[in-house]
Amino acid sequence: MAQLTLAAKVRKETGKKAVKATRAAGKIPAVVYNEKGESTAIEVDIVEFNKVWRSITKTTLITLDVEGKACDAFISDVDYDIMTDTVVHADFFAVSNTKKLVRSYKIQYTGTAAGVLKGGFMVKHVPEVQIRALPKDLPVRIVADVSKVNIGDLLTVKDLGLADSIELLTPGDTVLVTIAPPRAK
Repeated sequence: MAQLTLAAKVRKETGKKAVKATRAAGKIPAVVYNEKGESTAIEVDIVEFNKVWRSITKTTLITLDVEGKACDAFISDVDYDIMTDTVVHADFFAVSNTKKLVRSYKIQYTGTAAGVLKGGFMVKHVPEVQIRALPKDLPVRIVADVSKVNIGDLLTVKDLGLADSIELLTPGDTVLVTIAPPRAK
């Protein structure tokens, strides 16, 4: 997936009146935070933001172009009004790609376990794993293929086959999935 780009402008004015005017103009008020804790008030086009926001995960890195100055960023938080079905505010976290980040990922499973096809039951033990990596190396999602797991076999964290640039913080011998034998009749 190619890295998505979102254009933004620096907001000169803040406060309720300015925010209402920003929203009336079809923009979303937002804030960009950097690794030092500094913040910048910006505005982004609501249509362009929705295109990006609805097609990414929390760990997808985007290019935020603030008046010609591009930086890599995550969309860290979004305030969403369910009554009007619109985003009313967004927070971005700009990264430098020199400092490793720690993230938790829910495991997504793919395939049908061989043991399940033989009548066994798949038991999921750990719902998520924790990793550390540079922002550019963070995966969008972690998918575990269970198709080769048979009755009595284990699928562990070290079996996920992640890239060398990703450091697993969850112990490698942690069991993700087992296949229990079928019940006797």
